[in-house]
Amino acid sequence: MNENQPNITIIGAGVSGLVAAVTLQNAGYKSTIYDANAFVGGRVTSDVANGLIMDHGFQVLLDAYPALEEFLDIEALKLCKFVPGSMIFKDRKIHRLGDPRRDSSFLWSTIIAGVGSLKDKWLVFSLSRKLKLKSLQDIFSSPETTTKTYLENYGFSTKMISSFFMPFYAGIFLETELATSSRMFEFVFKMFTEGNATIPAVGIKAIPEQLAAQLPADSLKLKQKVNSVVGNEVTLENGDTVKSDFTIIATPAGDLVPNLPKENMLWHQVTVLYFETDHTGFDEAIIGLIANEDVLINNFHFLQDVFDNHRNVVSVSVIKKHTLNDQKLTERVIKELREETGIVATDLIKLYHINKALPQLESINYCMTASETQLTENVFLAGDHLSNGSLNAAMLNGKAAAQAVISKIESGVLL
Repeated sequence: MNENQPNITIIGAGVSGLVAAVTLQNAGYKSTIYDANAFVGGRVTSDVANGLIMDHGFQVLLDAYPALEEFLDIEALKLCKFVPGSMIFKDRKIHRLGDPRRDSSFLWSTIIAGVGSLKDKWLVFSLSRKLKLKSLQDIFSSPETTTKTYLENYGFSTKMISSFFMPFYAGIFLETELATSSRMFEFVFKMFTEGNATIPAVGIKAIPEQLAAQLPADSLKLKQKVNSVVGNEVTLENGDTVKSDFTIIATPAGDLVPNLPKENMLWHQVTVLYFETDHTGFDEAIIGLIANEDVLINNFHFLQDVFDNHRNVVSVSVIKKHTLNDQKLTERVIKELREETGIVATDLIKLYHINKALPQLESINYCMTASETQLTENVFLAGDHLSNGSLNAAMLNGKAAAQAVISKIESGVLL
């Protein structure tokens, strides 16, 4: 460790805060992380009980994210990969649509899939080639429009947009109008063409837990909520104060920093329900989509298709807003699942309402530069909500904030 050790405080033990701490540690500086939760990871977490792995929300790790190799031991995560496609349920028919260049078993089923024309399927191939060659810098400097407008301008038919792009990307963006920035669409589409959608073998929580394991245990102060940050003083909910030469706020800062305009950040939400089922699954790790605008269900998958030695459980995601209570919602989802797919869900195991699942951002960028993370002389910001809703942005922004602090320290600025 460096001899010149300032007091560095990080607020938020999500992925961004953890990466900031790891970056500081790798440079020889200690930090202390405070988080109101009893666990690390923030929005990236799972429950594991009675042999069941239940992520909070349907979350996947895109293994083509550029930031992963720097901070994670990918091999140790033992990633379970989804096949590059989906099972689309539309008008009581099942269409298996995917990328035949990466999995030849999708070739014929994609050609005959009744979710778009041959022209649409050629355009998917064309877009894949185009974005494979487009740099991330070019993607995030491109003019922004909505994803829906982007797809229409590219030439996709209304049927292809409503039958495939709408349900598939609604499950990623957690909004049903495809109003998300076209930059985000290009980025995610590129990541899907270059890699896989995966889940660690013990659930998505393995990602923050692996990051936390790189830090000294006494650097994590869980179940300790921060109330405010004023100058070099951090005040906890219990009234205690902490002297902090440099503070990284890895969570929306509007409620913590006095005189900072309230951010009133909007969030996309999702409800995820886990059911016992007699259905044995698809015999491959694949996402099921329901292309019917009148249903609440967006996507589903079988846990036994993803994880080894897992009993028959189906995970169902609901994105559309509704006013149903939990009992009525459960009944509605069971009914829709049976009527639209023929899958019979029996006992409800768990229901999660994730009200702050993804930040709702009108304009996005790839990541922050170190200088852009600085809020005041000794307060810095991190988190995916500053750039785009992804694990990649969370990691890169955490790193950028830490680099800004390191630069301050090593330039001799110590307040």
